Amino acid sequence: MAPLPRLGPSTVPAGAALNARPPAETGIVHLGLGNFHRAHQAVHTAAALAHTDGPWGILGVADRSTGVARALREQEMRYAVVEISPERTRITVPAVHTGALVAAERPDAVLDALAAPDTAIITLTVTEHGYTFSPRTHGLDLDAPAVRADLRGDAPPRTTIGRIVRGLQRRRRAHARPVTVLSCDNLVGNGAQTRRLVREFAEALPAAERDDLVPYLESAVTFPGSMVDRIVPATTDVYRDAVAAGLGVRDAVPVPAEPFSMWVMEDRFCAGRPRWEHSGALFTDDVEPYELLKLRLLNGTHSLIAYLGALDGRATIPESVARPFVADAARAVLYGDYLPSLTVPAGIDPDAYVAQLFERWANTALGHRTQQVGSDGSVKLRQRVPEPALLHLRAGRMPHHLALTVAAYLCCVTPPPGFSPGPHATAMVDPARERLAALARRAPAASGASRVAAVLDSGLLGTGLTEFPAFAARIAEFVDVIVRHGPGAAAAEAGRAAESEPKSEANSDPKSDPKSEPLHAS
Repeated sequence: MAPLPRLGPSTVPAGAALNARPPAETGIVHLGLGNFHRAHQAVHTAAALAHTDGPWGILGVADRSTGVARALREQEMRYAVVEISPERTRITVPAVHTGALVAAERPDAVLDALAAPDTAIITLTVTEHGYTFSPRTHGLDLDAPAVRADLRGDAPPRTTIGRIVRGLQRRRRAHARPVTVLSCDNLVGNGAQTRRLVREFAEALPAAERDDLVPYLESAVTFPGSMVDRIVPATTDVYRDAVAAGLGVRDAVPVPAEPFSMWVMEDRFCAGRPRWEHSGALFTDDVEPYELLKLRLLNGTHSLIAYLGALDGRATIPESVARPFVADAARAVLYGDYLPSLTVPAGIDPDAYVAQLFERWANTALGHRTQQVGSDGSVKLRQRVPEPALLHLRAGRMPHHLALTVAAYLCCVTPPPGFSPGPHATAMVDPARERLAALARRAPAASGASRVAAVLDSGLLGTGLTEFPAFAARIAEFVDVIVRHGPGAAAAEAGRAAESEPKSEANSDPKSDPKSEPLHAS
C-alpha cells in the first residue's frame, strides 16, 4: 500500500478548507504556537477571511519547542483541526499562517516581526505561567532571573513581556503605525493585566530607554480585554490516524478540539482587525462578566474535576465526571461557591450554561486528560479561587468546595508524607511543585494545618485568604480526609457541610430575562 501524501496546499481535499484563499500578507504576530491558538484564534481568523479578505495572515512564534513550527513549515503552513464529539467527527484545514518561527532559534527575526510596519496585532496564548508576574503583587516579577536578564538587554529576550517590549522599542524607533496587543489567555482582566506588565517592564528600563518608550505605550498601543473558550486536548496518534482516515493525508500536527468555541473581545483595535464577528466572535464594551463566568464556572470547576478525578485514578475528564461524587462536587461548587460570586451576562441562562458545561466535560470522544487540566494549578487557582472564597468568608460563610479544590490540588502536587496521589496526579506539571514541597517540609511534621498555612502564606492564592485561618484549617481537614479515606469521602464531607451553610444568592438573576439563552458554539 502506497504511503499517504503529506498534508499541504495541493493535498487539502475539496470541502475541508476553511478559507479558500490564504492571506498573502502578515498582519498578526502570535506568540505561543500551541494547540489552543491553532484550534481557536486561527480557526476564527480563517472563518473571518472566508467571509472578508484582508491582510490578516498570522506569523506564529513558538518559544523553544521546534516540533510544531518545523512540521508547519514542512506542510506549507497547513494542519487539520479535528472536531470530535460522540455524535460525529469533523475535520477542517485553516490556512491562515504565513510563517512559523521559534524564538529561541531566531530571536531577532521575532523582534523584527513585532516591529514590522504591516503588523497591526500582536496576540498571545502563552498560558498564565508565561506572563512572569509575582503571585503576591500580580505585577511583573522583577526578581525573576529571566526578567532581570531581559531588562539588562545584553542578550535576546527570553520572557514574553520582554519580547513584546523590545519589539515595541524597535517599532517606536521605526515610526511604525500603532499596534494592538491582545492577550488570549485565562487571566482576570487579561488586557489590563498585560498592559500593566508591559508598562512595569518599560518603567524598569534605564532612563534613556524608559523616557522614550512609556509615552509611546500610552499613545500608540492598545490592550483590549478578551475571553476565550474551547477545550483543546493534546495531540496524539489517535488524531493523526483520524486525519489519515478522514482526509487521506498525513498530518504530523493535527489539533483535536471540541465543537464548542467562543471568543468575546473589547473592540479596541487601533490599526484594524479581521472581521471576526463573522466567525461567531462577540464584541462588547464589558468583557469582565463573560471572563469571570468562564474562569470560575468552567475553569475553576474543571480544576476540581481534574484533581478529584486524578486522585480517584481517572485518566480523563469524562471518566472523572462520570463518577457520581465528582459530578456532585462539581455541581455544588458551581451553584454554591462560584455562581453567587459573579454577575451573569445578560442573555445567558445559568442553568442552561451549567448543563452545557456538563455536556462538554462528558465528551468521551475527546478524552481530555486530568493530567493536562490539572497542570500549572499554582498559577491557575489564584485566578479562580481567592475572590469567590473571600466573598463568602467575609459574609460569614465557609466555601467548602473551594477549600476542597485547594486540598485536592495540594494532594496532587505536594502530597503529605507517605501518601501516593497516583500516576495521573504525579504527572501534573507545576512550576511551584518544588517550592511548595519545601514549604511543607519546613512546617511541623505533625500539623497538617501548619503545612497548609505555610503554603497560603507563600502567596499561592494571593494575600487576602491569610486573614481567614479557618479557611486554611478547612483545607487541612480535607487533605486529611483525602489521605485517610480518599477523594470520595472528602467530597461527601464537603457536600454535608455545604448543606448546613447559610445560602447566598447570585448577584443577578438572568432567568427573569425572557431573552436568556445558553451559549452556543460558533
